[in-house]
Amino acid sequence: MDSANMEPIFTSHLVAMPYPGRGHINPMMNLCKLLASRSNHLLITFVITEEWLGLIGSQTKPANIRFATIPNVVPSEMVRGADMVGFIEAVMTKMEEPFEQLLDRLDPPVTIIMSDTFLYWAVNVGNQRNIPVASLWIMPASVFSIFYHYELLVENQDLPVDLSVNGDKRVDYIPGMSSIRLADLPTLFYKNKQENLTQVLRGISYVAKAQYLVFSSIFELEIEASVINDLKSKMSIPICCFGPLIPYFNIGDNVNASETDTNYLKWLDLQPQCSVLYISLGSFLSVSSAQMDEFAAGLRASGVRYLWVARGETSRLKETCGEAGIMVPWCDQLKVLGHPSIGGFWSHCGWNSTMESVFAGVPLLTFPLVMDQGPISKFVVEDWKIGWKVRREMGNGSLVRSEEIAELVQRFMDLENGEKKEMVRKARELKEITRQEIAEGGSSETNLDAFVRNILKCPNH
Repeated sequence: MDSANMEPIFTSHLVAMPYPGRGHINPMMNLCKLLASRSNHLLITFVITEEWLGLIGSQTKPANIRFATIPNVVPSEMVRGADMVGFIEAVMTKMEEPFEQLLDRLDPPVTIIMSDTFLYWAVNVGNQRNIPVASLWIMPASVFSIFYHYELLVENQDLPVDLSVNGDKRVDYIPGMSSIRLADLPTLFYKNKQENLTQVLRGISYVAKAQYLVFSSIFELEIEASVINDLKSKMSIPICCFGPLIPYFNIGDNVNASETDTNYLKWLDLQPQCSVLYISLGSFLSVSSAQMDEFAAGLRASGVRYLWVARGETSRLKETCGEAGIMVPWCDQLKVLGHPSIGGFWSHCGWNSTMESVFAGVPLLTFPLVMDQGPISKFVVEDWKIGWKVRREMGNGSLVRSEEIAELVQRFMDLENGEKKEMVRKARELKEITRQEIAEGGSSETNLDAFVRNILKCPNH
C-alpha cells in the first residue's frame, strides 16, 4: 500500500480545553500547533464552545488537530464585559458536564488532557478517569507565584490593597520576585474588586493535583527563571516552560484576507523607519469612551504617526486623531510589530501582546487595565526597562489628559532621546534571548520535544 495514503497511527490523543476567551484560546492553540508539528502520531482535539467555533473554525491548522464543540455556557445576548462575574460562574459550573460527555464520545480514547488552569474542574475529571492532566497557565509564571503565595500577603496584612492607603507600599517577600508595589499586584487583590478571587485561588490550588504545570513563559527572562526555580523547589509535579506561545511559526504566512484587508501593511511600507506608534488595548476589556477621546486628542497634538487598532470606534476616533496615521478594526499584530516602520507599542499589557512585543524587540507604553496586566507593566518598566507607564496605576478611575499623552508620546517616539535609545537597546537584548529560546537547542524547543516524547508513552485508557 502507498504509505502516503495510509491513515496515521495515533499513539497519543491529547484533548485541549481552553477557557473560552481569546487571550486564553490563542496561546493554547499556538501550543497545540507546536506540539502537533513534532509528531504525526499525536492527535489533538481542541475543545471550544459553539460560539468560538464560529469565530475560529476556519483557521488553518495541522491535519492532526481537530475541533470539537460543547454548548455555549451563557446566552448569546449576555455581554461578558457587562457581567464578568456571571460569565465566570457559568464557565465554572456549566462546562464540566458537557466536557465529560464529549470525552465519552471521542475516539481514539483520550490519553492526556491539557486544560486552562482556571478550569480547575478539568483536573478532577482527569483524575476520576485516570487520565493525566497538564494545567496550562497563560499568564507570567511570576503572576502564578503571586497567587500561589496569597497567604503570605495575607499574613503580612498587605491585603486587600486600598490604592489610597497602601498602594505605594512595596513588598519584597514574594519568593523569586523583586520588590513590587501593592498597586502593581493583580486587581483581584484590590479592595472591592475581589469577586472572582476565590475562583482563581481554587484553580491555583488544584494544580497540585494535576500531572504537569505548563507555563507560557520564556524561562531565560531573569524574573521568570527565578520564580520558576522557586516553584520547582516547592511543587512535586513537573513544571514545563514553552514560551512564548505566540504564532511566530506563522510569521511568513499571508494575512487571512477574510479577516481584514492589508492596506495597513502597504501604508506601513511608506513610513520612515521606527516612526510609527502601534496602539492596541486588547480585544475584550474596554477603555472608557472619555479616556479614548483623551488618547485621540493627545495623539493629534503629538503629531506622531500611528497605527491604531480600535474595535468598533474607528470612525468616531479617527475624526479626533487627525491625518498622521490610520485606524483599523483588526490587524496581524505580530507582523505589524515586526515591521521596520514600528517604533513603539502602546499596549494594555496582556501577556500575549507583551510577548509579541518582546519577540519583535519593540519598546512599550503600558496602560494596564485589569488582572495580570499591572504586574506585567511593572516587569516591562522596572525589571526589563523596555517601556514607560502611560498612567501610574490601574483602577484609580482618573483620566490621563490629552496634554500628558501628547508630551509622553512625543518623548517616547523621539529617536534621539537617550532614554528611548536605552529602551531600544534592552528590547533588542530580550529579542535575542527570545529567539535563542525557540531556536534549535533552545530551552523552549528542548522542553517541547521532551514533553511530546513523554506523552507519546501515555497508554490508552
